[in-house]
Amino acid sequence: MRTSVCDMLGIEFPIFAFSHCRDVVAAVSKAGGFGVLGVARLTPDELETELRWIEKEVGDRPFGVDAQIPAKLYGDESGAELPREELEAQIPERHRKFINDLLARYGVPELPPQLSDEKLPYTIARDAFSREKEVALLEVALRHPIRLIASALGPPPAHLVDAAHRKGVRIAGLVGAKKHVRKQLDAGVDLIIAQSYEAAGHTGDIGGMVLIPEVVDAAGPVPVLAAGGIASGRQFAAALALGAQGVWCGSVWLTTEEAETHPLVKEKLLRATSSDTVRTLSESGKPCRQLRTAWAEEWEGPDSPGSLPSPLQWLLCADALERIQRAAYSSEGARKLMGYSVGQVVGSLNEVKPVHQVIFDMVDGCLNVAQGFADTLSGNEELDR
Repeated sequence: MRTSVCDMLGIEFPIFAFSHCRDVVAAVSKAGGFGVLGVARLTPDELETELRWIEKEVGDRPFGVDAQIPAKLYGDESGAELPREELEAQIPERHRKFINDLLARYGVPELPPQLSDEKLPYTIARDAFSREKEVALLEVALRHPIRLIASALGPPPAHLVDAAHRKGVRIAGLVGAKKHVRKQLDAGVDLIIAQSYEAAGHTGDIGGMVLIPEVVDAAGPVPVLAAGGIASGRQFAAALALGAQGVWCGSVWLTTEEAETHPLVKEKLLRATSSDTVRTLSESGKPCRQLRTAWAEEWEGPDSPGSLPSPLQWLLCADALERIQRAAYSSEGARKLMGYSVGQVVGSLNEVKPVHQVIFDMVDGCLNVAQGFADTLSGNEELDR
C-alpha cells in the first residue's frame, strides 16, 4: 500500500495518528504509520522531554507534531496578542458565578491544598490558544528530527513555514471547508487535512462525503488527508476512493491499550454510541465535538450565560476541568460532568486493542474492500459463485 504521502514522509501505511499520548505516537510510527503528538497543552520543557522519549522509542521512524495556531486573535484589531492577565480580566463575573455554581451543584470539591502550588495539566494548558506560546513550542520541536508540523485553527505563520522547510520538515494545514484551502496553499503547506463534521475536537459543519472530494479538487496536486469518522478499513478505503492520499485519525487511539486516556473516560467511550457526541462551544469557545455530558448540557441550558469567545471560554474553564478530572473517582457529579473530545465514530470503539492491531485491521480491511471492488467490477465475483 503506497500513496504519494508514503513517499513524501517515508512511511509504510498512509495512516496518521493524532494523539496527546506519546506512547500512542511511538506505537503508530513503529507499526508503519505516522504518529503525531498534540503539543498544545504542554510547556516547552515538557515537550522537550516528550520528544526525546519518542525519538528513543522510534529510532529512525518518522513522526511529527500538531499545534493549535489561531489565525484570529481575540480583542486586538492590530493583530497583537493580549497578555493572559488582560484576557482573564475580560471574563464577565456572571460567567464565573455560573461555573462556580455549576461545580457546587454537582458536588465537585475544590482542589486539595497540597496541590495548589503544583503545575497541574489544565492549569498549564491555560495558554493552549496562544499563538505566541504555540510558536515557541514549535521552535522546540524543530530542534528534533520531526518530519511534519500540522497547523490547526488556521494557516501557519510564514516564518514558521520557512524555518520548517529549511530543515526539510513538511507542513500540513487543517481545513473544514473548501474556502480554507487557498489560504493554506498560499501559506506554503505541503499537505491539506480535510477535517469533516464527524471529527473530534475543533471541526466544521460539512460532512466527509462532501468535504473530502471538494478539498481534493481545490488542493490540486497537493496531497489531501481525510479526517473525521475513520476507524476501520472500510472507512479508510472510502477516504481513498474520495481522492484522499491518506487518513488522519484521532478518536480510534483513545481506547487503545497504549492510550493514557483517563480510565473513567475510557469506560464512557467504550459504552458510547455514535449519537453520544455533541458539537459545543462550552470548553474552548470554538465549535468542538465532544462526548455528550452534563457539562455541555448545562452550558446549553436556559440558565447558562452562554459561552464566551475563544480563548476566554478556555481560560474560564481550565481550573474547573482540572477539578472535575481530579474528583471523578470520588464524586458522582464530577463523573457526569467529565468528558473528552471524540468523534461520532466513537460508536464503533467498543473494544480495547493494541495500536499495532488497529493499524493491521485498518490496512487489512482496506485491502479487502479494494479487492472486493476489483472482483465486482471485473466480474470475478460472479465467476466465483
